[in-house]
Amino acid sequence: MAAPMSWRRLVYSVYSPAITGVFTRISDRLFRARDRRGGSSVLLLAPLLAEADPPPRHVSRPAAAQGADGLCGHFQWMAEHVPAFRVPGTHIHILTSPDQFYQTMKARIKTARRRVVMASLYLGTGQLEQELVDCMEEALQRSQDNRDAPDLKVSILLDYTRGSRGQTNSRTMLLPLLQRFVSQMRVSLYHTPDLRGLLRRLVPERFNETIGVQHIKVYLFDDSIIISGANLSDSYFTNRQDRYVLLEDCSEVADFFSDLVDAICENYGNRQDFSAAARKRIMEVVNTAHVRQQLLNGSGASEEDGMSEGEEEEDTWVFPLVQMKPLGIQVDEQVTQRLLSDAGPDSSVFLTSGYFNLTRAYMRLVLGAGASYRILTASPEVNGFFGAKGVAGAIPAAYTHIARQFYEQVCRLGQQERVHLHEYQRSQWTFHAKGLWYYLQGQDRPCLTLIGSPNFGYRSVHRDLEAQIAIVTENEELQSQLQEEQEVLYRRSSEVSGSTFERPDRHVKLWPEL
Repeated sequence: MAAPMSWRRLVYSVYSPAITGVFTRISDRLFRARDRRGGSSVLLLAPLLAEADPPPRHVSRPAAAQGADGLCGHFQWMAEHVPAFRVPGTHIHILTSPDQFYQTMKARIKTARRRVVMASLYLGTGQLEQELVDCMEEALQRSQDNRDAPDLKVSILLDYTRGSRGQTNSRTMLLPLLQRFVSQMRVSLYHTPDLRGLLRRLVPERFNETIGVQHIKVYLFDDSIIISGANLSDSYFTNRQDRYVLLEDCSEVADFFSDLVDAICENYGNRQDFSAAARKRIMEVVNTAHVRQQLLNGSGASEEDGMSEGEEEEDTWVFPLVQMKPLGIQVDEQVTQRLLSDAGPDSSVFLTSGYFNLTRAYMRLVLGAGASYRILTASPEVNGFFGAKGVAGAIPAAYTHIARQFYEQVCRLGQQERVHLHEYQRSQWTFHAKGLWYYLQGQDRPCLTLIGSPNFGYRSVHRDLEAQIAIVTENEELQSQLQEEQEVLYRRSSEVSGSTFERPDRHVKLWPEL
């Protein structure tokens, strides 16, 4: 899995020659064969595959939840299956821009005293990323100089394939810190168990990331944590729109995600037992937190009556949802399916994804549910692959094809009044936001949001390591923040109609012709 690397091992891995025996034509045939099995004539890349899913597995509804009172009680069923952290809504802040995300991270790193834990797909190699590394160096040096303070520990989890791309990469960026702060710095690189043996040698660089990656985006500073879909790269700090939520002084939530990252970072040794051992360790983290929170929540039934002056009301619940299908973990998938299937005729769901490729299970639930849906995705011009060279440059057109198929299915079913598709448009920006906002009957503000790394697509469900949180809140100020976040994103969008796909710039070529 993601084994911590000593600086000596990292030096060797950085400067060792890459495997050169890559057979592009053979790998292309493998992808074409898999594409034919998936039933699509245009999709050759794994991020776009939409294989048939089994019928949705609904999370069972416990009897106790059916009679639960209050807003949070409506979603109490989640607490029966995942840890439920109760926190004050005043401790949760929605960040709205890439720059605010970046500046918040730098400030938090500089002031961290005990721990910095960062999980991302990769760390970029530009000036902004170097400034982030410099903040870590400053914090680590300050910790060494202050002998009265406990040593600051920095743990970074990245994906092996994405973090190793090119001569200058995530590893070379972090190598100086590993060499200088040997006892305080840890860098771990996750390597998917699905990319092994012959497949690893056949699939070219960049394409190998489609087999599966570490995709979790968690940024933790002492007892505060940012959950996001954004990576540690300059575009995510400047002009790539994502979503970000800061949980301030939420120690138990921070502890959970710190333990989760630690579990992913462990060296499990024998590759034959890798998936089973990793699953066991990660589920230990989830189950231990689950039991602890059940005990705490069960013993705190009269907390509001016993609140002392100055204490803040714990009016918000945070549910961590983990999805790691290669390791046999599918908690997020099951909870998301239950949320979509429970969305009744009087509720509304605003759902967004940077890459529109709903799994067939999710698509069936959206088309078969009674709720009103507004789905936001990137227009071709703000897709992160727009203008890319080679096959990658055709990816926006492939997503256009998927969106058109979905829109036509909505029309065939006569669901145009209930299901609306929107495209985000913003000059000189790209779009990477994902998640949803859930409105109960009669409410003009969302009471629940999902926010984190999953895109609701094939990759998120079947291939990658993903994590997000469900926030359920009765706090009116937090609900207003969520409402404003949703409005700002959708305000920059236009609704899709049949004429959208008739425009010349939306003509989709079949990839085999390219």
